[in-house]
Amino acid sequence: MSLHFSEETHRNLVARVPACTGRELPEWFREIEAGPAFSRFEDRVSWLQGEHNLGHGHALAIVREHERRRHAPGGVS
Repeated sequence: MSLHFSEETHRNLVARVPACTGRELPEWFREIEAGPAFSRFEDRVSWLQGEHNLGHGHALAIVREHERRRHAPGGVS
């Protein structure tokens, strides 16, 4: 399965995360940070899917956005 989708698709998925999951992005970011210390991106996506019953697209978007913000100046928000 591809780990890449368009920037527009990513933005749309991220925008729908709260409505589709019932949780805001900062909550998901804290969940990732408190969860298992997976070194691989794909493992974090799979963990979110399995542990929190998320669809692949939303799990992927959450992890991708977490990575972007973590590496941005100022860190995760």
